[in-house]
Amino acid sequence: MKVALVHDWLVTHRGGERVLDALCELYPDADLYTLIHQPGSQPPRIENRRITTSFLQHIPGIHARYRHFLPLFPRAIEALRITGDYDLVLSSSHCVAKGIHAPPGVPHLSYVHAPMRYMWDLFDDYFGPG
Repeated sequence: MKVALVHDWLVTHRGGERVLDALCELYPDADLYTLIHQPGSQPPRIENRRITTSFLQHIPGIHARYRHFLPLFPRAIEALRITGDYDLVLSSSHCVAKGIHAPPGVPHLSYVHAPMRYMWDLFDDYFGPG
């Protein structure tokens, strides 16, 4: 079975990325699609595969300031095209990865993490006061 994995972003290695790492273990030949990727930020099981990023990847300084681009994330995930002959699209999403468009006729399953804490109760922790 040929699988495409989708994850919101690859900049830090936290809980969501640990889930992605487990999915990579289950599907060692899967390609990976993400909004942005900071090379070297993930363990080898994630890093050592084909990773396709969105147009956000080309914004200077995006890896350090990606949270400031949150309003662009829905458009970026919709614009990210899954190309290839896949049998399944499997997304790991705490933000927008679940919004990716699977190719016609290809099932899309999404592992949806807890709601975006940075948008609700931890906004000031993530973005600072004001």
